[in-house]
Amino acid sequence: MDAAMAAVVRESGAFGGLLYVLPPAGNALWQVLVAGVPQEIAAPWRRVALTDPMPVADAVRERRLVWVGGREDMARRYPRPALVLPYDFALAATPLASGTTVRGGLVLLWSGAHPERLSPEERDVIQEGCRQLGGILQQAADRGDPLLPADRPRTLPPPAGRTPSPAEATAVSAFVDRLPGGSCALDLHGRITFITPAGADLVGADRTDLVGALPWEALPWMDVPHVEDRYRAALVSRRPQNFSVLRPPDTWLSFALYPDATGISVRITPGGPAEDVPPVPSVPAAGPSRATVLYHLMHLASTLTEAVGVQDVVEQTADQLLPALGAQAMVLMTAEGGRLKILGHRGYRAELMDRFDAVPLSSDIPGANVLARGVPDFFASFAELRHAYPTTVHEDGMAAWAVLPLIASGRPIGSLLLAYERPHVFPPGERAALTSLAGLVGQALDRARLYDAKHHLAHRLQSALLPHTLPHVPGLRVAARYLPAARGLGIGGDFYDLIRLDEHTASATIGDVQGHNVDAAALMGQVRTAVHAHATVGASPDDVLARTNRLLTDLDPGLFTSCVYVHLDLATHRVCLSSAGHPPPLVRHAGGRVELLQVPPGLLLGIEPDAQYSVLECDLPPGSVLALYTDGLVEAPGVDLDDATAALAGLLEQADPTDLDAMADTLIRHAPSPGDDIALLLLSTRA
Repeated sequence: MDAAMAAVVRESGAFGGLLYVLPPAGNALWQVLVAGVPQEIAAPWRRVALTDPMPVADAVRERRLVWVGGREDMARRYPRPALVLPYDFALAATPLASGTTVRGGLVLLWSGAHPERLSPEERDVIQEGCRQLGGILQQAADRGDPLLPADRPRTLPPPAGRTPSPAEATAVSAFVDRLPGGSCALDLHGRITFITPAGADLVGADRTDLVGALPWEALPWMDVPHVEDRYRAALVSRRPQNFSVLRPPDTWLSFALYPDATGISVRITPGGPAEDVPPVPSVPAAGPSRATVLYHLMHLASTLTEAVGVQDVVEQTADQLLPALGAQAMVLMTAEGGRLKILGHRGYRAELMDRFDAVPLSSDIPGANVLARGVPDFFASFAELRHAYPTTVHEDGMAAWAVLPLIASGRPIGSLLLAYERPHVFPPGERAALTSLAGLVGQALDRARLYDAKHHLAHRLQSALLPHTLPHVPGLRVAARYLPAARGLGIGGDFYDLIRLDEHTASATIGDVQGHNVDAAALMGQVRTAVHAHATVGASPDDVLARTNRLLTDLDPGLFTSCVYVHLDLATHRVCLSSAGHPPPLVRHAGGRVELLQVPPGLLLGIEPDAQYSVLECDLPPGSVLALYTDGLVEAPGVDLDDATAALAGLLEQADPTDLDAMADTLIRHAPSPGDDIALLLLSTRA
């Protein structure tokens, strides 16, 4: 696999790539191999859900190559990664398949100097590389080899540079020493691998202290965001970068960065201040660098803006924070009814979490204490934890813990526990960073809880307004389905009903109130009740709609309703239908032929109080199926309505008329992505 990955990166002209595996029946891609970029750059995307707005997720889900031609293209189509890596680079994402099975995904990265489009030769290389990698993943799956890494993805070593001869090495050293200013080299991880004596003099440090260190860690005055940001820009865009920084007390230095596949060459010269240079810290920083903190803050913020419910917040927090901070486990907690409620966890056994779920908030445990006080706790070892909480038993196998309050609107609403397998010192800078990250999680959690509460309320309202069960009518088989819109609160105005009138007659109705909100649902309940009331007193189909229409115009709700009402005579196998601007029903005859019933369309309900409605009478012989549906089952942007209705008729023709439930599931499964509510009612008479 390593050789195949290195080959496709090299032969495509890319400078790096990421290889993902899709576990069988999985819903997320897992990063297993990284080439050309350090783990720290790739870490935020170690796990990519198939529903994430990311190029590799789109490529795998849609089984196509996704090309992003540069920074503007990325910002327009994929704002989340563009916010975190606002640099000029291009990428291609493509699925890895074996036969008809998708095994994973591949991301290749090019310099920002790449042409706007992929060349045919590059596409051929990518296609062949994906074929080989897909085959390798298939072979691994057949052998039962573990596809996912036990810890972190593997990193391919950079290509080996040319080894100079002794004479060349001497000449190169002399050449570098003769250049004005100083020079140094960084590896792909940003660590100094070489620095000239003049370079060390300019930065004011000993060469032995610099080699092997990150510049912004070895030199406190370089711990300003734009320094590490320019390093990341050089690494990701593969283009030269420049910046200036003040070496205290008054020496300005200019740095020019020249990247390639093996590292970054840096020229250091005396210079003046650049515009908008951030202030220099007066004391050494502790913990992660400021740029690293901003990097994780920005990525977590962009990710959590897309989290919808509480479980989304749990998953996103675990996916982003654990690899970014080097923690191995996480627990997200809140208060409920005076007790601690565990909303989710990662890296801990479920049995252990069950023991702490629902313990009283008065319990002397870190999660409850931090939630109550709103003040973080940090424990670099179990001894420190035991000192603060003497009754604590060491049962999670971890060695260090950070317990952080989740603050929203100025009050603690929960707590976040991060656990580390090894002893971990939390210097002031890192404590501040962790607290800031937890603040983002707290705000997202507060929004998610509100969303979940609204969604639950909407679901209960919708369930109360729709029939819980349909009545049993002798001689009639029935199947019904309701699917709420994918957007909003999942509540709308679509409705259906079946009414038993007497031993040999019944009525059915289906309708659609304009809108996808609580107002639409409330009006839907009124319409359904009115239709039911008029039907049970024996009104004809046209009269049922006319009376319901007068009620709606009197109420003046500002919303309109389409509706079809059907009267069924089960003794004669005849039906009588009337429509108020609703999509026409379909009849599947016993022989398989499907007919569109041309019911005269009347005005929508709620427009004109004196509107009159026409009727259509027809046979419904035993074995035939009458399909009533709302427009969400056929309407889709850019699709002709007649074509969509014809496609629905084709599905109805092919379905088994003896199994109405299977028929209903088939029709719903082939419906457009539900941007609108869908209601479906299938009726079939028996002999």
